Amino acid sequence: MKPTLSVIVSVQPGRRNLAKCLLKSGRKLVVWNRSAAKCAALSADHPGAVTAVDSPSAVLAACDLVYCMLSTPDAVKAVYEMEGGVLAGVRAGTKLVDCATLAAEDMVRLEKQVTERGGRFLEAPVSGSKGPAASGQLIFLTAGDEPLFEEIKGTDLEAMGKASFFFGAPGKGARMKLVVNMVMGTMMASLGEGLALCGAAGMDCEQLLKVLDLGVMSNGMFRLKGPKMVQSDHAPNFPLQHAQKDMRLAGELGAQLGLGLPVAAATNAAMLAAREQGLSDEDFSSVYEAQKKTKP
Repeated sequence: MKPTLSVIVSVQPGRRNLAKCLLKSGRKLVVWNRSAAKCAALSADHPGAVTAVDSPSAVLAACDLVYCMLSTPDAVKAVYEMEGGVLAGVRAGTKLVDCATLAAEDMVRLEKQVTERGGRFLEAPVSGSKGPAASGQLIFLTAGDEPLFEEIKGTDLEAMGKASFFFGAPGKGARMKLVVNMVMGTMMASLGEGLALCGAAGMDCEQLLKVLDLGVMSNGMFRLKGPKMVQSDHAPNFPLQHAQKDMRLAGELGAQLGLGLPVAAATNAAMLAAREQGLSDEDFSSVYEAQKKTKP
């Protein structure tokens, strides 16, 4: 087996799938999760290859190379700064790769906190949800420590993804991820609004999807999500609460740069309306359920 490395994983299935891809590549893992049961399940599924420990700092003590795979900015801050957290375990030689989707300034802060303790830091948010994570088809959008990127891109990143990009200084990977997710979110809101109008006009929504798929607007997301939306099937791959968080962060980035983003703002409002209807944990396609009820 390849040398052991450490993984701090989220409770999200997509994040755990990244750990499973590393295991498939022959890695042995030391893991910690905010839910001990999740670690126990991963250990049971991979006896001898996964060791669960009781704190983030214990994870970092076990290995030099660590992947953090957490779901929200609040979770990242808590896990890094808690007693026995990530920062408590950073030492000279620690190599930390963070896969969260955060604001650029959050990534810059993490990079400073890690490097001032003697560690090395690579931000590596991913484009792709639960399905691509399970099949090793994610896209890594990295920035920060370029030698560390070069060290892992042909091994671990290749095991977890189909492509990886390096964008330069800390924060630039986070910015690219927000742009990507903003485009994806506005596309989803556009499709939902189109389906809502089609249905309200007494037209066949499935026929609309066929028309869209035959023209220049054909794309994988519409093909995957459209039929499920028509059936009100919003089983989560990318939860609405996280999609809306990314829309908010993209809007804040635009404001910082003096750039208005009216389409993104409208999408954020639509997603907030859906969340107010109790759909936060459903897939981000559930924005359609709120759009069907929107009044002029």
